[in-house]
Amino acid sequence: MVISAGAEQAAKKIKMVIFDVDGVLTDGQIYMGPSGEIAKSFSARDGMGITLLHKAGLQSAIITGRESQIVARRAAELKISSVSQGCADKRKAYGELKQKYDLKDEEIAYVGDDLNDLPLIITAGLGCGVGDAIPEIKKYAMLVAESHGGTGAVREIIEYILKKQGKWKALVESFMASHPVDNIGQ
Repeated sequence: MVISAGAEQAAKKIKMVIFDVDGVLTDGQIYMGPSGEIAKSFSARDGMGITLLHKAGLQSAIITGRESQIVARRAAELKISSVSQGCADKRKAYGELKQKYDLKDEEIAYVGDDLNDLPLIITAGLGCGVGDAIPEIKKYAMLVAESHGGTGAVREIIEYILKKQGKWKALVESFMASHPVDNIGQ
């Protein structure tokens, strides 16, 4: 992971992580059939990371430029609190999330991979990129995962945030306890 100066302090303040979808939660491939989009590939490790984020008391959201029933279904499975689809300019949805959840920029992490994510990478308190993000994202992001989009990059970023907030160890220990762990989705 590439970690810029200030990332550790920024991670400690995060209350919500916002994700792009194509190229971040997926590998960026869009499978189309005669009726439109037919498939997207999501990482189970990223799913577990999002579930752990919620168990640690942080919020999650999606802001994506495309419309997809597949994304809505995956977000529902993972209990992602807010999903904004079809956003040509992601700044509007970002502002609405800030207002809805009474958040400041420094309390938000944003994970992106391409030019339409750049304004939020720069605005959020912790701008993050996936390993195969375009050079401009990597230039401005405070954190860049080693993994590519859809292959564990989101999990890397979430673990970094939770470790810097001192929440990771308790989450790991909850899996080693003698009682079953509830509400774990992948």
